[in-house]
Amino acid sequence: MPDSWSACLQTLEGYNKRVNSVAWSPDGTRLASALVDMTVKIWDPTAGQCMSTLKGHSDSVRSVAWSHDATRVASASSDKTVKVWEPVTAQCVSTLEGHSGSVNSVAWLYNANRAASVSDDNTVKIWDIATGHCISTLQDLSFSALPLAWSHDAAWLASASNHVIKIWNPASGQCVLTLEGHHSRSMAWSHDATRLASASRDLIKIWDPATGQCLSTLRAWSFWVKSLAWSHDASQLASEAEGKIRIQNLATGQCVSMLEGHGGAGINSVAWLYNTTRLASASHDNTVKIWDLAASQEAPMLDRSAVDFVASLSNASRLASVLDDMTVKIHDLGTGLCMSVLEGFGGCTVNLMSWSYDVSRLALALGYGVKICDPQTGQCMLTLEGHTDWIESLTWSYDSTRLASTSNDNTVKIWDPTTGQCISTFQGYNFWLQPVAWSYDTTRLASVSAPKDRLVKIWDPTIGQCVSTLKGHNGRVTSVGWSYDATRLASASSDGTVKIWDPTSSRCVLTLKGHNHRVLSVVWAYDTTRLASASADKTAHIWDPATGQCMARLEIGCLLRNVQFHKSNSGLLHTELGTLDIQTITPPTMSDPIPTRCLSQVAIGYGLSSNRAWITYQGENLLWLPPEYRAFYPRISGSTVSIPCSSGRVLVFKFSYRNPVS
Repeated sequence: MPDSWSACLQTLEGYNKRVNSVAWSPDGTRLASALVDMTVKIWDPTAGQCMSTLKGHSDSVRSVAWSHDATRVASASSDKTVKVWEPVTAQCVSTLEGHSGSVNSVAWLYNANRAASVSDDNTVKIWDIATGHCISTLQDLSFSALPLAWSHDAAWLASASNHVIKIWNPASGQCVLTLEGHHSRSMAWSHDATRLASASRDLIKIWDPATGQCLSTLRAWSFWVKSLAWSHDASQLASEAEGKIRIQNLATGQCVSMLEGHGGAGINSVAWLYNTTRLASASHDNTVKIWDLAASQEAPMLDRSAVDFVASLSNASRLASVLDDMTVKIHDLGTGLCMSVLEGFGGCTVNLMSWSYDVSRLALALGYGVKICDPQTGQCMLTLEGHTDWIESLTWSYDSTRLASTSNDNTVKIWDPTTGQCISTFQGYNFWLQPVAWSYDTTRLASVSAPKDRLVKIWDPTIGQCVSTLKGHNGRVTSVGWSYDATRLASASSDGTVKIWDPTSSRCVLTLKGHNHRVLSVVWAYDTTRLASASADKTAHIWDPATGQCMARLEIGCLLRNVQFHKSNSGLLHTELGTLDIQTITPPTMSDPIPTRCLSQVAIGYGLSSNRAWITYQGENLLWLPPEYRAFYPRISGSTVSIPCSSGRVLVFKFSYRNPVS
């Protein structure tokens, strides 16, 4: 494993909602964050621990600021107040009331006994912190129009609207300078207040606030910049857009570093620590990140482009990732090496992938067509054409001799992937855009209807005829699965039930009840002795399909999207979080309660915690993963854990087989 992952030193979690603002204490030993959930959190940025939570506001906290002696914190809120806190004791020492609108920002004057606040009521108020009284009010200044920027000592306030930036003296309420020619959405003062930066959609301008002269113009993003921050020596500027932070050298205008890790979530605030190379960012992803530009050398990546989605084999030996540069890369998860690159799609976007079960082919959906590729050579073997609208699902038969495609053109097509011939087309039926399900002997295909129909149809894939219709659910059918001998079909529904059908007679044999939310997936054990269902209630149920009895309830703590039984042992259930051992759970008698186990009690070998924040072993936390390294499509095989990340990395962790902690 590389020693340095990226410039991100620390991720501060524990937030339930968006983080609006972040501010360093002057000595850099603490960090304050303002939250939508009406609280302020004080952090130890070195340990990553929350030292205290300040509660008392009755609406979202919009801004937070430290006094210059670091003894107090002021917070501005949409509840129309400013509160002053002692961060050590978490006590509110003063509530400043007087604004008639949401208070958008607060700043300390250099004198620690004075603070200034800006509100939607178009006023700036100067406060005496000792008494809690408003000393003066500056009115009718149109300060509610964002953006606003305080100088470090609060001696100056900049406001922007209608391609005009105004510099105000809050003490007198006078506009001392007007800067024209920039439609700014964010601004920031240099630490010594000798420079002002303003940012628009594609440009950043650096101004001399003494003369009003534009000193330089930097090419910025193709998106609106929402936050700016200066380095203490004014040599570098940090700007944010689309969840990324760009560091630019102001002498050359060059980008010297790009900070990524919030997963594309918007960043509301960036703060540079005094006289250091460290930054803090507050994001819509409910986290605060601490960055060190001195450690910004990137760790090696398997892919540099962002991973849009992945397709991996059930045995996790191969992984295909679609990148935002419109290529597909095939990785060997045993070695972490790229085996081949699939490209040359003529600018078309790959929106779906599906591996054949014999691993010899990979099917890619590109708009209305399908390409069959050889993953070893990276060559396109066939192009399947015939749909007249976007393809929404691709499903291989278990013997890899047939491929089914479902399209927005309201048809399902059955293809011979060797010749490219369309064998049959199902049409005249309102198909719901769910993957179809092949019987194991490839003689039957089950499809789900539109939500309002609540039907399952059984088809003969050779002639394209519907041979049976299953009706009985009271909600949308979300998933179907065949028993291995094809004598039974299970269907899961948003009505919270699972039904077992005789597909020959179209009769519902059993209705399984127990979930308290919609059921998302259902799967049979290969010996047909067990049936597993996963639900939006964040549980999985194990059923006896012969009697309809619930044999066990597994409290997973998150949604499971990929569930299947071990081929030779129906007591093992494979999921995207790892393997679950259910064979030791004793089925209840008719009078006994259903046995309930949490994830950590049934997890065996290597896996992931329900929040994907930890790689686990035998259900115990082993290795913590920062948020940017948590994936919805992990693959776990034996002692190898593979995690595709939105940053472009495909991380492959290889552990010892036994006792990794010891």
